[in-house]
Amino acid sequence: MRKIGILGGGQLGRMMLQQAVNYPVETWVMENDEQCPSASLCHRFVKGDIRDREAVIAFGRQVDALTIEIENVSLEALQVLESEGIRVFPNTKALGIIKNKILQKEYYRANNIPTSAFRVLSDRSALQASGVSLPAVQKLATGGYDGRGVMILRRPEDLASGFDAPSVLEEMVEIERELAIIVAIDERGGQAVFPPVEMAFNPEFNLLDYQLCPPDLPRATLWKAEAVAQSVARNLGSPGLFAVELFVDRSGEVLVNETAPRVHNSGHHSIEGNFCSQFDMLLRIVLGYPLGDADIILPSAMINLVGADGYEGEPVYEGLEDVMAMERTFVHIYGKRETRPGRKMGHVTVLANDRHTLIHQAERIRETMKVKGTIKK
Repeated sequence: MRKIGILGGGQLGRMMLQQAVNYPVETWVMENDEQCPSASLCHRFVKGDIRDREAVIAFGRQVDALTIEIENVSLEALQVLESEGIRVFPNTKALGIIKNKILQKEYYRANNIPTSAFRVLSDRSALQASGVSLPAVQKLATGGYDGRGVMILRRPEDLASGFDAPSVLEEMVEIERELAIIVAIDERGGQAVFPPVEMAFNPEFNLLDYQLCPPDLPRATLWKAEAVAQSVARNLGSPGLFAVELFVDRSGEVLVNETAPRVHNSGHHSIEGNFCSQFDMLLRIVLGYPLGDADIILPSAMINLVGADGYEGEPVYEGLEDVMAMERTFVHIYGKRETRPGRKMGHVTVLANDRHTLIHQAERIRETMKVKGTIKK
């Protein structure tokens, strides 16, 4: 039986493991937290720091193939493993480009992929001397995720509190819509493209609030977005799953925001909404199986469940039974032992025949279900 390793044990790994039970495969997970969401679902759990070179090498030598659920891993370790014949998804060249925002933006420019204008900064003093036109967006080169490592600079005084580390400074885009498209590429170069989703963000936590699939946009704009996303994934030259986040600006132009080299929050709806989920698709790629059918079964909405402001500790899922009683509604709880404000604790997917019903149901769920904690701050 083949062995696959997952670096990271959060909810993305958990949902991949839930799909892996359908295949003849032995699953291994490496994570520092023995109570992480993935720990109880894999065949073999190894406690360790996925950023530790030697620990990752030792883990990787025990499996046939490796994939990730977060970019913050030891790239050097994966390069060693890849040189020894361990299959890594995505490959280390693609991962090296994507995990560094500077290299990622330069990759877009080198491959004529439309993206917002940007400049590279070495530290805070370079930011203050940049003469940037505000507002602008500063992103740390490495280490950022889920809204962390991103800062919106609106006033000249904001420059003094900008990141004091290598970063990208991007021109602010006047956004009309935010989209995400997941592109799957197998080892033979075959592609499967998931239909676009339209994303709505929580301004308080800078996290995805809910999303709709398919988006309500002109067909020409959707075709352009799909072509751009395919170009991003194809030019990386790697098998794997790539989630491409895009902006549609007020003039209708499509720009790449950033890319994730893994399963992604924007693809959670695919578990119920598509014939093949993003998790199943990645497993097919890693195991060498044929790509699945990424088409939608019915239009869907996906609502993130995040920790409510003012609460922490053991989670309390207020309104859970009320949401479970709703038609064509699917609740996913991630099994995290503690909640805190803005922490992703689960999601809910709704299927319906029309957009109006989806939006109505998404708003009902947002109002009905809250993730609180046993400790009120």
